[in-house]
Amino acid sequence: MQRYNLKILLAAAIIFRLLFLFAIPNLSQDFYRFIWDGRLLLEGINPYLMTPAEYFSSGDLPFSGAQELYEGMSSLSARNPTNYPPLNQLFFALAALFGGNSILTSVVWLRIFIIAADIGIFYFGRKLLRNLKFPESNIFLYLLNPLVIIELTGNLHFEGVMLFFLLAALYILQCQKWLFSALFFSCSIAVKLIPLIFLPLLFRRLGWKRALVYYAATGIILLLFFLPFLSGAFAENFFSSINLWFQKFEFNASIYYLIRWIGYEVEGYNIIGYAGPALAGVVFVSILFMAILKQNQEMRGLLTSMMFGMVIYLLLATTVHPWYLATPLLLSVFTRYKFVQVWSLMVALSYFAYSQPDYEENLWIIALEYVVIFGVMVYEVIKFQATNSKFQ
Repeated sequence: MQRYNLKILLAAAIIFRLLFLFAIPNLSQDFYRFIWDGRLLLEGINPYLMTPAEYFSSGDLPFSGAQELYEGMSSLSARNPTNYPPLNQLFFALAALFGGNSILTSVVWLRIFIIAADIGIFYFGRKLLRNLKFPESNIFLYLLNPLVIIELTGNLHFEGVMLFFLLAALYILQCQKWLFSALFFSCSIAVKLIPLIFLPLLFRRLGWKRALVYYAATGIILLLFFLPFLSGAFAENFFSSINLWFQKFEFNASIYYLIRWIGYEVEGYNIIGYAGPALAGVVFVSILFMAILKQNQEMRGLLTSMMFGMVIYLLLATTVHPWYLATPLLLSVFTRYKFVQVWSLMVALSYFAYSQPDYEENLWIIALEYVVIFGVMVYEVIKFQATNSKFQ
C-alpha cells in the first residue's frame, strides 16, 4: 500500500513540474545567462574570461542571437563575470546544443535536466530514509514543496541538480563506498560551490585517514573539472564574482540587516564591505566547531549537522534568495526538525520586493518572516533538548 501511495505522490510531483515545461520563467532572468554561457562553450570560448557587457562594448558579438540573450538578462548579470562552476556550464552547453537558436527549446532542456535530478533525489532520498528508519514519504516534503517546484523547475535554478549529486554522495558514503562518494561530492561542488561548507563535517564519519584521502580525491576531481578553463584571468574573474556575494549584494537577510543598521548608527554608512567577510568567517568557524561533534559519526547526526550548518550560513548571509532554502529543506527531511519547512513558506514574503521599483524591500515584512522562523527554530531546539533527542 505504501509503495502504491509513493507512486501516486511521485506522479503528482512530476506532473506539477511538467506544467512548467514550455513556460519561460517570469521570476528570474538568470536563464538568459545560462544559455549565453552555454553558447560560448559551443563556440569554443571560455565563458569565464569576458562579461556579456564587455563583448558588446567591443562590438564583437561572439555568436548569432547574442543580442536577444543580452537584452533578456539583467544588467547585473551582464556586467559581472560568470560564477557558475564547470559541471553547471556543461549542462548549459548541452541545453544550448539541443536547443539550437531557440531560447524556448533551450529552456525546455534546462528544465528536463532539473526534473531528472529531482527524480534522482527521489531514488536516493527514499533509500537513505529507509536506512535511517524514517518514513520514505518524507522525501515528498521536499519534492512537493511549492518553493522547490516554482524556484527550481519553474525558474530554472540548479540547486536541485547540485542536491542530486550531494544526496547520491551521502547515500554511497553510507554504503561505505567512500571514494565513489567523493566523485559524486565533487560533481555536486562542480554544479554549485555551496557543498564545500559540508566537507569538514565528514571528518568524524570518515576518521582522519580516510577523511584526508576523501578530501584529496574531491580536490583532484574538482581540479580536473576546472582544468580546461584555468588561466590568470579565470581566477581573477571567478573569485571576484564570488566576492560580490559577500561585499555587494543584499537581499532578504536577517542578522546581517541588524548589523547593517548598527553600522549606519555608529559609522554612518553601509559596512557590508567589512560585515560580509566577517560573517563568512563566523560561518567558517561555526562549521569547524560542528565538525568535531561526536554525533557526525552517525548518518542521522551528520545530516542534522549539515542542515544546521546551512541554516547558520543563511542566517548570517547578506543575500538569501528563496531558492537557497532548497538545500536545508532537503536535508531537513532526514531529521526531526520542521522549522525549515516553515521557512520555505515564510520566504514567500520576500517576493514582495519583486513588485517594487528597483526591488526595494519592506524591512517590516522581512522582520515578520524571521521572527516566525527564529521562534519555530528555538521552540524545536528546546523541545528536542528536553527529550534528549537533539540532532536526531
